[in-house]
Amino acid sequence: MNSAVIVFPGSNRDRDMIEAIEKISGRAPLTIWYADTEIPAVDLIVIPGGFSYGDYLRSGAIAARTPIMPAISERAAAGVPVLGICNGFQILCEAGLLPGVLMRNASLRFVCREVHLCVETSNSVFTKLYHPGEVIR
Repeated sequence: MNSAVIVFPGSNRDRDMIEAIEKISGRAPLTIWYADTEIPAVDLIVIPGGFSYGDYLRSGAIAARTPIMPAISERAAAGVPVLGICNGFQILCEAGLLPGVLMRNASLRFVCREVHLCVETSNSVFTKLYHPGEVIR
């Protein structure tokens, strides 16, 4: 599997993602700097978390307008899976690659707790080993 990890200023989880991908796939992913405009042929693009542009709601709006994002959008449209984690998820929402918007939580404070997710579909490269209706932690 050829993969790429996108690196933004302030990211602090890109190295963890690089290590995880290498352990899982046996191949080191490419690291792509946010100011680049091209992504070589890959099977997966990951935007890791790590508070690029600060730990604020909508900080992903800045990253969503960086030079690498058109290339990510083109690859996503061509069917390449794109995974956004933490701040990376926010970036994908702000870039319009995922529907919806993020909202402030009710307490306006940082919340860190385990959650349970219900698998809605197994028709995805990320969920194909699960069954619809299965609850994962």
